Amino acid sequence: MQAFAEMVTIGRVVKPQGRKGEVLIASLTDRPDRFPNLHRAYVAGAEGQASEIVVTSCWPHKGCFVLKIDGVDSIDAAEAFRGKDIRIAEGDLAVLPEGSYYHHQLLGLDVVEASGRSLGKAEDILETGGGAQVLVVRGCGGEVLLPMAQEFIRRVDVEGGRIVVKRPEIVDAAG
Repeated sequence: MQAFAEMVTIGRVVKPQGRKGEVLIASLTDRPDRFPNLHRAYVAGAEGQASEIVVTSCWPHKGCFVLKIDGVDSIDAAEAFRGKDIRIAEGDLAVLPEGSYYHHQLLGLDVVEASGRSLGKAEDILETGGGAQVLVVRGCGGEVLLPMAQEFIRRVDVEGGRIVVKRPEIVDAAG
């Protein structure tokens, strides 16, 4: 079984919902349609290992989802899940078309310019609003922020462990 830390987070338990052990889930995936069809997922167990949960039903509620988890039948039992990440095994992800990738696959990859100059490693992806995303790269030269657009992200080689980029030109407004 895949280690919990290596699984893909798709949601987080916000709070108990209702009186029969349901939990309210905030979706952390770009495919929220996976929740109504979710039958099995994982949460962190007592010692950080993956603990399987069986989802018996799911329905949308105010921009989130309510899950009924098998064996969780009271508010107190549901409270134990508050704040926990809901994860799935990477093998449960849909296969993407050639040239596409999941964001979690980018984290930790080497980021280099076309010339071969290293900028560091991909550390995070920020959501800036309006659908714009920014790749955060940290290296010896500090932090570099790159728009997640084809103009700047030239090639992603997940298997090769690198992202080839073009740094944005900086315009000096004072000069």
